[in-house]
Amino acid sequence: MTEPLVTILDDEPQIRAMLSDALAEAGFRTAAFARATEFEAALRTAAPDVCLVDLSLPDRDGLALVHRLALESGAAIIIISGRAEVQDRVTGLELGADDYIIKPFDPAEVVARIRARLRQPKAGRRGASVAEFAGWTAQLDRYVLVSADGEEVPISHAEGEVLRMFLDAPKRLISRQQMQETLGGSAGESFDRAMDVRISRLRTKLREDPKNPRLIKTIYGAGYIFLGDVVWR
Repeated sequence: MTEPLVTILDDEPQIRAMLSDALAEAGFRTAAFARATEFEAALRTAAPDVCLVDLSLPDRDGLALVHRLALESGAAIIIISGRAEVQDRVTGLELGADDYIIKPFDPAEVVARIRARLRQPKAGRRGASVAEFAGWTAQLDRYVLVSADGEEVPISHAEGEVLRMFLDAPKRLISRQQMQETLGGSAGESFDRAMDVRISRLRTKLREDPKNPRLIKTIYGAGYIFLGDVVWR
C-alpha cells in the first residue's frame, strides 16, 4: 500500500526540513513548498492525504488558501502557525481547517496529529460514500450535497466530517465530548465555537429554518441530534 502523502507549505526552510525529516522517518511521503503558487501547481498532478499550511505566506493569504482547499480538496488540512490567539484558531477552523498547531511545536506532535486524522474514516458506514436523507443526497467522496431538484451544493472537508458523524448516528444524541473524540482537536472554547459554525453552515446549505431546524436539532446543555432517516448507497 502506498504511504500517505503529506504536503508542507511554509516559507521557513528550517521548518520545512524539520517536518520533512520527521514525517519521512515516520513512514510518510512528503512534498514541501515555500510559496503558495508552487503548492497549487503541484496539486494539479498530486492528491495529498494531508496538507500542512502556514498562514503567513509571501505570495498568498493563508486563510483564503485554507478555505479554498477545504472546498475543493478531500485532504485533511492542518494549520501550522505562530498566531496563537483564540480568534485566529477559531477563524482557521471556521474556514475549514481540521486542526491547528501553534509554533513552536514538537515534530512528534505533528506526526501524532496527522496519524489521528488519517485514522478517521473518509467514507460513511461500511465504506459507503453516498447517503440519502430528507430529499438530499450526500456524496461524501466529492464533498457535495445534491438536492431533490438536482442542485449541487459544495461542502467543505470540515463540514463533511460533521455531516458524516451525524449520518453515521441518526436519531442519537451526540454530545460535545463525543464530537471532540470523533473529530479530534482540543476540547475548549475554540473547538465548541468551530463546531457551532460548521453546524450552522450545514443547516444553511440544507435549507434549514435557523429558528426551527428539522434535521439537526440542538439539545441545549447536551449536544445535537440528527432526526432524518438515512439510507447508505
